[in-house]
Amino acid sequence: MRRPIRGLTALPTLGRPGCDTRLVNDENQGAERHINIHLSPEIMGGVYANFANVSHSDYEFTITFARVDHEVEAEEVPGVVVSRVNLSPRFMRELIDAMEDNYSKWRTREGIKNLPEYGGDDDED
Repeated sequence: MRRPIRGLTALPTLGRPGCDTRLVNDENQGAERHINIHLSPEIMGGVYANFANVSHSDYEFTITFARVDHEVEAEEVPGVVVSRVNLSPRFMRELIDAMEDNYSKWRTREGIKNLPEYGGDDDED
């Protein structure tokens, strides 16, 4: 059974809460397209990666995600590729913009949590 993803936002605002899936068509700035993405339960869980390699050709970028065992003390560190994604240069730029935006919001939120006035989950008794 495939289930639709709710709350997914089209780039360049990927990751914003809500259910805004508008994607503006470049040729007609007023047109809206709604993206309805389905995932199997196996894929919905995602994969863990602690290493990424980015390469490019004249026509595309490739991001290879891997899980690497950094605790091994051998000269050659073992790892396994968990996903490889090929992107057009235009989509790569949109992905970078979305990641920078989300990282900035995350840093701001984390910075607020570290303020003394925030009164987060400190265990002060």
